[in-house]
Amino acid sequence: MKRLPSFLLVLALIGTSPSLAADAPAMPSDTALGKVLADAKGMTLYSFDNDMGGKSACNGPCAVNWPPLMASGYAAGMGDWSIIVRDDGSRQWAYKGKPLYTWSKDAKPGDTTGDGFNGKWHAARP
Repeated sequence: MKRLPSFLLVLALIGTSPSLAADAPAMPSDTALGKVLADAKGMTLYSFDNDMGGKSACNGPCAVNWPPLMASGYAAGMGDWSIIVRDDGSRQWAYKGKPLYTWSKDAKPGDTTGDGFNGKWHAARP
């Protein structure tokens, strides 16, 4: 009996491949603020002024309100895009060194209600 390499067996069991479309980090989107970065669902992405040195300062309850833009284990950064490792060991997309988040109070694609929140959250611009 021929054995598959372990990673192929795992991929077969979970039904995914290394080139996941969901790992496209973001795309430009037109909003009332002009062009901003948005996730695959069209939800506006934000950066947080307290994030420094490629590290997220938004964990625990903060990450419930500001869900991180997560990256799979197969994702790899390139150009202005990079991946940071969060405190819990998960991986998050960053643009120009700033980790990216959505805002739980944005109800639909194109909403930008998190821009300027507490003077520290900003819609990410391409």
